[in-house]
Amino acid sequence: MRAIKFLILIILLSINTSFAQENNVEEFTSNRKGTSLVLPQIQVKPIKDSNTEKNYELYIELPADYAENTDKTYPVLYYTDAMWHLEILAASQEFILEDVILVGISWQKNIAEDLKEQYGAHASRFTDYSFWKKSNPNHPLLKFGEAKNHLEFIRNDVIQYVDNNYRTDTNSRSYFGYSLSGAFGAYIVLTQPDTFNNYILGSPLSKGIMPYLTEINTKVGAFKSNKNNTLNANVFIAYGTLEKEKTEPTDEFISLLDTRSNSGVSIQNKVIEGDHQTAFPMIAVQSIAWLSSLMSPVVSDDYKVSFWDIPHLNNAFVTTTPANRKDGIVIDTLAVKNNHRTAILNLSQEIFDGKYGSYDAVLISHKNKLVFESYYKKGRINVPHGQASAVKGYTSLILGRAIEMGYLSMEDLNKPLISFLKDVNPKKMTKGAEKITLHKALTMQGGLTIDREAWKEFENDSVRLKGQGLVQTLLEQSKPITNDSQTYLYGNFNPIMVMTVIDAVVPGTAEAFIKTELLDKLGITNYKWSTHISGLPHAGSRASFLSRDMIKLGNLVLNKGQLNGEQLISADYLTKATSGLVKPTQDWMPKDYRSGYFWYQTGVKVGDKSYDTAFAWGGGGQRVIVVEELDLTIVISGHDGEDDKIMDAISEIIIPAFVKE
Repeated sequence: MRAIKFLILIILLSINTSFAQENNVEEFTSNRKGTSLVLPQIQVKPIKDSNTEKNYELYIELPADYAENTDKTYPVLYYTDAMWHLEILAASQEFILEDVILVGISWQKNIAEDLKEQYGAHASRFTDYSFWKKSNPNHPLLKFGEAKNHLEFIRNDVIQYVDNNYRTDTNSRSYFGYSLSGAFGAYIVLTQPDTFNNYILGSPLSKGIMPYLTEINTKVGAFKSNKNNTLNANVFIAYGTLEKEKTEPTDEFISLLDTRSNSGVSIQNKVIEGDHQTAFPMIAVQSIAWLSSLMSPVVSDDYKVSFWDIPHLNNAFVTTTPANRKDGIVIDTLAVKNNHRTAILNLSQEIFDGKYGSYDAVLISHKNKLVFESYYKKGRINVPHGQASAVKGYTSLILGRAIEMGYLSMEDLNKPLISFLKDVNPKKMTKGAEKITLHKALTMQGGLTIDREAWKEFENDSVRLKGQGLVQTLLEQSKPITNDSQTYLYGNFNPIMVMTVIDAVVPGTAEAFIKTELLDKLGITNYKWSTHISGLPHAGSRASFLSRDMIKLGNLVLNKGQLNGEQLISADYLTKATSGLVKPTQDWMPKDYRSGYFWYQTGVKVGDKSYDTAFAWGGGGQRVIVVEELDLTIVISGHDGEDDKIMDAISEIIIPAFVKE
């Protein structure tokens, strides 16, 4: 049977699909008759709409291991226009989305004979999927506008039947619709989005139906006070390159979704080669690949999208026995008291439920062994996560590597930063430029005062700012550097000046040095580190790392710069870098935070004792937290726009679990 499905999949991807699914009823006036498809693994279950007495059939296909794993629950993919979509979805299930229950919903079986005679066996799709009451004089027998009733049938009869009779994962329901049934899916997203967690809408929209959807969206605008109407879903929308008329309504629909305040919608919009018919097979296969990516914390190698296009996981992935992924991380089991273990697992569910904001991963390493690993929302094991300003902390480690290798010394930290730059002209610089030492830059006390409006004239000038030209320009444009100006000021000018020094003193380039002398040694290969306008690596943000690789960076700090017996980072430097050297003055920083060399320091009180913690910190919730006394490294990644509320839970739940009582 697997070979047959594979053949079906190849055929469907190779040929021009012969059927048409246009919203125009005139496309379906023929009365073609076909033979029934017989597949032994499909269970055909009759079902009646309890409100309208309409009869339908469900085509249910179970995963291959369903009978064997009696304790396992499975996601469910519901699809309409079942007889048209069954073969390709069944084949895709076998090769892309194996652990899912497929439920096809047929057209109405007891359709009036005159409708069947005129429009064919699929006549009910025009009434069931349409959400406009306007009649069509060319089709007086069709009663449009039954979408509300059909949706209630799906919610109250179909889903309930499937949940009652099969082991389903109620947190992972998906919908697949194409053309008119795709438009029906768009209607569901706007009216009762909690029906499904994920929506695949293939070639669903036209100019003619957008006014109806816009009106519907306005009417349900009161969803803010209705928990069931909160828009929390993953949506995949696609159409063919030759369907240019679909672009405007698709953009309009996405804008509708964007207007939904407090929505947790994640949208992927794709345009796939072909017209309405020929694009269908690839839309089906690519959407199923997309669907698989939100059911697993590991995305397939061929699923390449930006972080922001990644759909939210339907369920949290939480393990107290992380897998050995042969990535250089030693793994073990979470060994804490049962009450602490329960509290950490409860915290994981609360993170998934959004209690603390939008977070994507929490990992715990104890005694250099990964003992807890969890992913939420956009978090994936093998997809690099943006680090925001945590990159400043990594820049600090790179400087520490340069010191350990002898390209700089600890004494150099107190020398003028410009003394390491041979291509600058101090005579053209502002007064006091020599006051900026590496120490001052690393503690955000460089003292630059630059008019933001004036800087816009230079910030995109890649010629003037190239290499050391960046520091030259900064120190030409700044007001005089004085003792008064050299106070803590958060920003990215100080980090990029430090990166300029690194580039100046190491052999080759800073980019190559970062790779060969830090990341390669840690076994970090799947990362992104963007290039600044100066041509240097960004020093204050714009890098992405796997959460597991963030653990490696944290453990390097925990081990005082040593890796497998080799001293990578100067221990003296690390001691200073992770100390509380200055008090940040920004009012958005907690009052008990202090700053070292782009690393922060604070105490976490457990009982009557306080434990020093050092951490790299970036916006959105990125943190690499090191608690040396407890031999503990904690990693957090997220895309949270709130107040980083998760840190209270880390301090109150996770850290105490590792304190010996």
